[in-house]
Amino acid sequence: MDGRGQGNDIESSEGLVIDGGKHISRNSSEIFDKDTMIREPLLQRRINTTSQIALIGSNVSPIESLDYEIIENDLFKQDWRSRRKAQIFQYIVLKWTLALLIGLATGLVGFFNNIAVENIAGFKLLLTSNLMLNHKYYQAFITYVGCNVLLAIAAAALCAYIAPAAAGSGIPEVKAYLNGVDAHAILAPSTLFVKIFGSILGVAGGFAVGKEGPMVHTGACIANLLGQGGSRKYHLTWTWLKYFKNDRDRRDLITCGAAAGVAAAFRAPVGGVLFALEEAASWWRSALLWRTFFTTAVVAVVLRGLIEYCRSGKCGLFGQGGLIMFDVGSPMTTYGTPDLLAVIILGIIGGVFGSLYNYLVDKVLRTYTKINEKGPTFKILLVIIISLLTSCCSYGLPWIGKCTPCPANLKEPCPTIGRSGNFKNFQCQEGHYNDLASLFLNTNDDAIRNLFSSGTKDEFYLSSLLIFFAAIYFLGIITYGIAIPSGLFIPVILAGASYGRFVGHLLGPISSLDAGLFALLGAASFLGGTMRMTVSLCVILLELTNDLLMLPLVMLVLLVSKTVADSFNKGVYDQIVKMKGLPYMEAHAEPYMKHLVARDVVSGPLVSFVGIEKVGNIMQALHMTKHNGFPVIDEPPFSDAPELCGVVLRSHLLVLLKGKRFSKERVPTGEAVLQRFGAFDFAKAGSGKGLKLEDVQIEEEEMEMFVDLHPITNGSPYTVVETMSLAKAAVLFRELGLRHLCVVPKTQGRPPVVGILTRHDFMPEHIMGLFPHFSHHK
Repeated sequence: MDGRGQGNDIESSEGLVIDGGKHISRNSSEIFDKDTMIREPLLQRRINTTSQIALIGSNVSPIESLDYEIIENDLFKQDWRSRRKAQIFQYIVLKWTLALLIGLATGLVGFFNNIAVENIAGFKLLLTSNLMLNHKYYQAFITYVGCNVLLAIAAAALCAYIAPAAAGSGIPEVKAYLNGVDAHAILAPSTLFVKIFGSILGVAGGFAVGKEGPMVHTGACIANLLGQGGSRKYHLTWTWLKYFKNDRDRRDLITCGAAAGVAAAFRAPVGGVLFALEEAASWWRSALLWRTFFTTAVVAVVLRGLIEYCRSGKCGLFGQGGLIMFDVGSPMTTYGTPDLLAVIILGIIGGVFGSLYNYLVDKVLRTYTKINEKGPTFKILLVIIISLLTSCCSYGLPWIGKCTPCPANLKEPCPTIGRSGNFKNFQCQEGHYNDLASLFLNTNDDAIRNLFSSGTKDEFYLSSLLIFFAAIYFLGIITYGIAIPSGLFIPVILAGASYGRFVGHLLGPISSLDAGLFALLGAASFLGGTMRMTVSLCVILLELTNDLLMLPLVMLVLLVSKTVADSFNKGVYDQIVKMKGLPYMEAHAEPYMKHLVARDVVSGPLVSFVGIEKVGNIMQALHMTKHNGFPVIDEPPFSDAPELCGVVLRSHLLVLLKGKRFSKERVPTGEAVLQRFGAFDFAKAGSGKGLKLEDVQIEEEEMEMFVDLHPITNGSPYTVVETMSLAKAAVLFRELGLRHLCVVPKTQGRPPVVGILTRHDFMPEHIMGLFPHFSHHK
């Protein structure tokens, strides 16, 4: 390589890499040993020592960083100079058109999910209820369990065989993507398909999961499908979307998709925007705020129109479904000091239970990974076992419940037979209902509505609330991590609402708040304790319940629960991101980074090219390494002294080599390259569609020819001096959304670039490997 050093990416034992980093100074066999790195899942009792692989579904997969930086090379500049006003206007219109399409598609999918769950689960529950009315209890049990297991097997088979990445809620993966981490198939069309139908089957199958988390992932998948111009694999392509062939525009679209997912799940458009801002997105700007708000407004309009259509009875059993606002309007709108004390107690309980929940989810996920890695059959067996356990609890525990006489002066029939409602008959005589059956043998949305209902202080026994809380708390923990799309919102809301009502009963003598309001505040406290969101959760709950008078109480309980829980561990999504091995960059630098400078984590030698490079040298570098970024250095006679010209990407080099604009002499041929190629030739293809080295065929005589790299070199790379604090470099890297950060020497007379910092170099595992003594002071 003309004496210009080696290496700025890290390869795993199978040649899987992340972007342009450095070779680790330790022996690579320590880190990338096949037995310990590829075969063992990341969640077992060991430290993930690299940021090149992560756990997607239950498979260890390679990961890459995304190019959120604008590549300002000559082709890019020429493209912008040549664009007419009509083209710029078309680009702006397309952005808003895509936001509209994302909103429409996500709203329709959200509505379809609800109709499907209500009808499938409703049919199953009606079948069970009718058998019980005829005192055929064993047949009812077999029917109920059989339906649940069949639905569970279908959901698990989809996840295990078609799209393993669709398992779980998907929020951690979307959060990592928006932070700049791209993992295999997390936003693929197959993942979208399995996410939709797997979520329907899983929720309808009676699992303690929700469809809200998967809806966020679904919205992001829809946005990705539109943003990359469709899917070539499935013959769905749109050439008119060529403007969005870059990670920066796709990131904005996927942010809109995530916000639309929350809006569709909770019918909370403002809450969706705030969720994207607070929890999902790592970068935000005012223009993106407008577009996400527009997207969620479209979702709200779509849902409103479809719900009105369904009220005419044309949607089967879908009536008071999950998209209808919960009625917790309390006649008591004032509150005093004792009420505030009761709310603070709820917040403390929510913080403790929430942090314990996160701890137990962590342990369960680590255990399940060992089972899931054994193959699809074991994944499905695990799902069947959890389904049987859940079904036995749902059908068996109501037998412990007492039969309660129906309250007088009710607007609705009691007990409710053949429809959803608060009062389930179960095994009770006429005129009585079973309160535990009203919670267990119901859809999740109806169970939440029952708990949130106001003016029903004596509807549930304390023992029933305690049993339901314990069951849903532990079922939620053991269900998350199996091979089905599963959201955490619903089990957390159910558990929180049940202990909220329980505490409301106990504090009845000192507080005048309604039992339904206590249930809502309990749900808020548990959500705050597990997810650690404040503003977005507050607005989602207010939009869900349509009662602004509760704003101060919800704010207080969320602040208390988050403060208490933060003293124990991180939020559940942050924990899962870390457990999966996704190299997520926090908004702040770690304290130990202040004691290091940029050159401390840069290890060489470095692979670089000259401005006009021999084709054979480029091919050798691409064969020998898997790096995604290379510094380009101009040397005499093309410059007075060696100087950094910029950074060139691997994908751009492949396109340039395939075009074969070579010269026999080392002379500038930039004009010929600009005439041969357009900016869109170098645009990023959708997932899995880009050029590979095997696609480039170079003849023997061409190896000795030269190619001018200047037209495709990013001439405005971000650089830092080698003595810059690593903490400052990390903040700069994260805030600008970089993939490569060049480190330049402080003194003259040295090579113009010391190395390249990438996401990997800021990861604690890498730094602790280089400086083990920091691990004791972390």
